[in-house]
Amino acid sequence: MSTPLERGVETLKAQVDARVESYFSSCTGCGVCAEACLFYLESGDPRYTPIYKTEPLRKVWKNEHTVWGKLAAGMGLSKPITENDLSDWEELVYDGCSMCSRCSMVCPVGIDIAYLIRKVKEGLAAAGFVPEGLQIAGERALQFGSPMGLTEKSLRNAIAALEKEEGVSIPIDVEGAEYLCMLSSAEVVMYSEYITALSKIFSAAGISWTLSSKYFEATNTGVQKGDSGLARQLLERLVDVATELKIKTLISPECGHAYTTFRWDGPNILGREFPFKVVHILELLDQLRADGKLKISGSFDERLTYHDPCNICRRGGVLAQPRHLLNQFAPNFVEMDECGEMNWCCGGGGGVSSNERAEPLRLKVFDIKKRQLDALNVSTLVTSCSNCRTMLEEGLEHNEMEDIEVIGLTELLADHLE
Repeated sequence: MSTPLERGVETLKAQVDARVESYFSSCTGCGVCAEACLFYLESGDPRYTPIYKTEPLRKVWKNEHTVWGKLAAGMGLSKPITENDLSDWEELVYDGCSMCSRCSMVCPVGIDIAYLIRKVKEGLAAAGFVPEGLQIAGERALQFGSPMGLTEKSLRNAIAALEKEEGVSIPIDVEGAEYLCMLSSAEVVMYSEYITALSKIFSAAGISWTLSSKYFEATNTGVQKGDSGLARQLLERLVDVATELKIKTLISPECGHAYTTFRWDGPNILGREFPFKVVHILELLDQLRADGKLKISGSFDERLTYHDPCNICRRGGVLAQPRHLLNQFAPNFVEMDECGEMNWCCGGGGGVSSNERAEPLRLKVFDIKKRQLDALNVSTLVTSCSNCRTMLEEGLEHNEMEDIEVIGLTELLADHLE
């Protein structure tokens, strides 16, 4: 029976595909990626250089797929990967990388470093080197369908409370609805105003939609953890529910990670196309605006700015849509100095937010976001990702900047419907 170390090394070997070979063989070691990484810039620690975090995978590639590497390994000149190596890189990868892909934007040879990091995570997860919080979240997702442990009863209770308090109608398990809306657990527990906003907007626009009580969770902990088996199981649940309800389009909520998982990674993980379309909620809202189905009333006159979630804008291409929507009712909207596809991460993506051990580092690297906000003198910070929202709120509190309110764009838009 293989040891955890052997399983980890064998899994790393299995991750070396054509893209990995191409990336490592073309990397010049220039270090340009370091200047695009908030973990490196704010910590000053060279270990957080993005390409360095991929070292275990690079070592496997070199020893298994290059002439000089094979020769060195055959002569006993190359050091094998040890448990200490995996332990060290577990902290580097899970604590010090949000997989925001900003480093990939500046790589002169086009290496997708976030792709390599995901591959490294597969090896670490196979060997059991995963932060406790992320491991528990994965177990809950498998058992309950939610990393927070929310159940169907939890969802139904939350919806019943919203319908009673807000006077809205929230459909559940409606077969044949055009749209199936997914939610992250945070939107049920912490930001339920997002669900209310959906009801108001879709009612005004005449949209046929539904939630699913059987499987509503947008977060895929398997992707965050680096466990393809778990990721596949969760995606199969999603496809089964959407197929059963006969929906045409899946709506990814204000969650960056969920969007890239549904829109780009999911079909590749499953090895087949989804039988439905996938859109982010902002894409749909902007389309409704363009079609004249969203009528805006009044204006939000406070000075505000917008935080671009990395997976939605940089990796997902949803850049113009939030700005189209904000420009409908926010005359004092101002941009950060680095925004859009080059915006700085909130620090909590890629599963970092589920990792308590990473909190001191995460709060430290928030300094880069603090400087952006200090330069603008805004009273409101708008975003479109529940995970970003939580990280931004915690960062502002840590820096005693609670005078800046953080709000979701969907919610803000619903407040300005005609």
